[in-house]
Amino acid sequence: MSTRRPTPAVYRRRRLAVLLVLLLVIGGAVTLAVWRPWEVPEATAAPSPRPSTPDAAASGPTPTPTDEATPEATPEVTPEVTPEASPSPSATSIPVCTSGDVVVAAVTDQASYGSGEKPRLSIELENVGDNACAMNVGTAAQSFTISSGTDVWWRSTDCQTEPSDQIVQLQPGKKVTSAEPLVWDRTRSSVTSCDDDRPAALAGYYNLVVTVGGIDSEERQFRLR
Repeated sequence: MSTRRPTPAVYRRRRLAVLLVLLLVIGGAVTLAVWRPWEVPEATAAPSPRPSTPDAAASGPTPTPTDEATPEATPEVTPEVTPEASPSPSATSIPVCTSGDVVVAAVTDQASYGSGEKPRLSIELENVGDNACAMNVGTAAQSFTISSGTDVWWRSTDCQTEPSDQIVQLQPGKKVTSAEPLVWDRTRSSVTSCDDDRPAALAGYYNLVVTVGGIDSEERQFRLR
């Protein structure tokens, strides 16, 4: 009895299916790499309290009858087991980080930039407290401000679109750094000039301040040449 071999069309469809699977796997890896906004090896997602479930043994063992049972024997009664009460969210939630728990630092990739070089701006967080705490480190809770003296030149929130939240748990004594720097195009920003040509920044010294979750960093000075 002969076995019918698949046709060339069947082979082509099989190869196409394998290729699509590979593309999906590779595409997923690229997405993770592109959208991972923080390098947080020490930070983990804040845990959410889980409701407790009844004990698996709540129903108790089922009595097995034996030949030695007598009419006078009292039948075994399985006690009713009540599930343990679920802990309240306040008892299990991680406390929110405060200015006394976390130090925010503004970071630039260089101290001085030549003509045409664009500053790359980052954030560093350090939990200086004794306990873990939860913090929103997403773009919705971030602000970068560049000024020259008292003149504010640029704010990251002026033309920000689709801000997002990212809650992480910061461990005591650990630092985390934003993975994807924010690039300043060396122009003056405003909420009314997002789609227009904007004045270019002049040569000189500038100060960067970043804010995360309402906690401000100290000024980080850099120079444009």
